[in-house]
Amino acid sequence: MKAAARTETIAVDALRVGMFVHLDIGWMSHPFPLGSFRIASADQVATIRGLGLERVRWSPTQSDVLSPGGQGGRTRPGELGGAPEAQAARAPSAHRSIDLNDPASATEATGAPAAVETPAQLARAAHRRALAADRASLALCEKQFAEAARDCRTLTEQVTARPAEAREQAEQLSKALVDKMLGEHELCIRLLTDAAGDKASAHALNVTIVSLLMGKTFGFAAADMQDLGVGAMLHDIGKLELPERVRHREDDSTAAELRIYEEHVAHGVGQARRMGLSPGATLVIAQHHEHADGSGFPLHLGTDRMTAAARIVALVNRYDNLCNPNLVSRAITPHEALSLLFAQSRTQFDTAILGAFIRMMGVYPAGSTVQLTDDRYAMVVAVNSSRPLKPRVLVHAAGVPRDEALLLDLEASAGLGIRRSIKPAQLPPESLRYLSPRPRVAYFFEPLTVAGADDSAA
Repeated sequence: MKAAARTETIAVDALRVGMFVHLDIGWMSHPFPLGSFRIASADQVATIRGLGLERVRWSPTQSDVLSPGGQGGRTRPGELGGAPEAQAARAPSAHRSIDLNDPASATEATGAPAAVETPAQLARAAHRRALAADRASLALCEKQFAEAARDCRTLTEQVTARPAEAREQAEQLSKALVDKMLGEHELCIRLLTDAAGDKASAHALNVTIVSLLMGKTFGFAAADMQDLGVGAMLHDIGKLELPERVRHREDDSTAAELRIYEEHVAHGVGQARRMGLSPGATLVIAQHHEHADGSGFPLHLGTDRMTAAARIVALVNRYDNLCNPNLVSRAITPHEALSLLFAQSRTQFDTAILGAFIRMMGVYPAGSTVQLTDDRYAMVVAVNSSRPLKPRVLVHAAGVPRDEALLLDLEASAGLGIRRSIKPAQLPPESLRYLSPRPRVAYFFEPLTVAGADDSAA
């Protein structure tokens, strides 16, 4: 796995295009989609130099250049390059690669016959590399989610005492997410297995990330994405003024408790004004419980009086509350949540937004437990937000250890698909233990090219 490659430190002034660098700073502290990547342009070099770092780590074996003072040219791991005298100093056997499928080549290069790997062994090794890369990618997403959740919690704690500072932090966090999300690349929606953060900040971040993905789907401009992100992040900020016992609407809530609960919207608008939020972000907070058919609160607005950003957040907020309710025992699967929204609540949400949401998340969103058409059980772990019909799944395969679990991209698996969604409690006991679905669902995003790539970040 390339993430384990040897690294060295280098002064930022010596960076060049083609170097594979590792930025050991917080994900929110730089504008790149990943913290480890190959520099592709002079603009990226300039951006790194502008981060205030004196030195960074780089991986010579993952780079397309040899060293700061070496010769140029595209040099891949295992290939030779550099000045002629540097090449001449190497052992003659290093001047040709070793082909494990060519015993004569291996014998000449090493002095001893090399074992020839069978196709099954090569396939197993390739699977291990792909699984390791996927784990590294997932670990990076979880680290990024935890960092963003921590920032979200910190700014929330400052809202009452330092509203202007809280606004600045919310705007910075939203901008960091928007900058990493916008662009021509397709995004993969990842299910997190170990998301950090308290319930409130995890909910706020879940709603923010999925809402921004929706904004990208609809082609929102950067300024509108910024308002959407800030409004989504702070949509429940008014709950800070409510007693803990009435911050959530429950089936057994009294009429008086429901009235107090609904006041969190007005409190949120008041907080937004004290913070100096933009009108677009403030309207998201004011309208995130309104419904397209006028059945919401507090003003019973219809679709025509709600902003597009508010209509998105109203839907995503409801979806996340179904998957991650205050009482975990009442949680339903992501697939069930989508089905419920479509079958019972579709009049409450903008038709175009609900349709786009289902297309983006997929009929079987990440976190759904399913049965495949070959009868095996699996859990959806990632969905391409642009092509969601064939997600990536973790498969329970008898005889395969959990740490070597089979990851299948159904888009690349001809003849294999999903037969049906199934509740975790309905899984056979051995499949339930193997797949280990989490009681709470959290999502993050990554550029699609990252998943399963050799250059996965550490």
